[in-house]
Amino acid sequence: MRILYGVQATGNGHITRARAMATAFQNTDIKVDYLFSGRAPEELFNMDLFGDYEVRGGLSFATSQGRVNLFKTMQDLNARQLVKDIKQLDVSGYDLILNDFEPVSAWAAKLQKVRCIGLSHQAAFSFPIPKTGQDLGSKIVMKYFAPTSEKVGVHWHHFGHAILPPIINVDMQRCAPVKGKVIVYLPFESLADIAQLLKSYSQVDFYIYHPETKDADVDHLHYRALNRESFEANLQNCEGVIANGGFELPSESLFLGKKILVKPLVRQFEQESNVLTLEQLNLASTMQKLDADVVSSWLEKPAAEPVNYPNVAQMLAQWIAAGATRPMSEVADELWSQVQFPPYATVTC
Repeated sequence: MRILYGVQATGNGHITRARAMATAFQNTDIKVDYLFSGRAPEELFNMDLFGDYEVRGGLSFATSQGRVNLFKTMQDLNARQLVKDIKQLDVSGYDLILNDFEPVSAWAAKLQKVRCIGLSHQAAFSFPIPKTGQDLGSKIVMKYFAPTSEKVGVHWHHFGHAILPPIINVDMQRCAPVKGKVIVYLPFESLADIAQLLKSYSQVDFYIYHPETKDADVDHLHYRALNRESFEANLQNCEGVIANGGFELPSESLFLGKKILVKPLVRQFEQESNVLTLEQLNLASTMQKLDADVVSSWLEKPAAEPVNYPNVAQMLAQWIAAGATRPMSEVADELWSQVQFPPYATVTC
């Protein structure tokens, strides 16, 4: 079997999920080609696992000061190049297109009538799950951004539907945490605003990963350039994580048993819904803006306990290798039967 895996590269979470899938595919006979879009090639990092991958312009959302900037998003849109990329991508030689919210391969598959499975967090929103901030624009994006013939959604809970647990690297180690060590990943906020928020907590070592910084230590603020190996090492032995409302980093943090504080990217439906979901499940603290009072309260909270998510990537790779015909409801039931939530989580199984 030969498949093309299209991955949205605007956020690192999609790529992290693809890494877990790529590792699982190595244990099958499937030949996988990878296509990434939404980020310049020189901005991608730690990509060796994907071999001779391809990059296209795709679509992405511009941000400014922690919110989606719709005007700049439209300014940056190169519709002519997007249409050209879609038309020029020949997917006729593939048995299957696997798609993580990536528009070029999704539309190419649709136009060339090749089976395309959407494997993404966004696919979970096709079910009636906790949502907020879904206006007409976000509904259009969810429907037409990367259309697929089938959907496999992942989320922190199934909410009574055929949704799978998060796809993460289950080989990460649950280390004894270093007291006072906190990971900060707020890529849509300015470094100045982050420093202003955290400068008064001198008793805490904040490791701040950001696309606009290089490695530097300024008192208790430890700035780090984006690097998957460094990030994962620090994530494994930290006490807590401060992050935007994406999906993958909170998923890894839940698995490792880290206490979490999340802030959504304003006007971004998925992130605002994720923050609402974590709040409803009692799995994280939340803030709607950079708020020192919330940070102070969160730092005083006790340690979290792990959510034992299984190896979803391995089961999905086996499912695809077998033809991707087994009902997803059966796959979901088998995986969720292995999940264990901490006692304070407000979930109904």
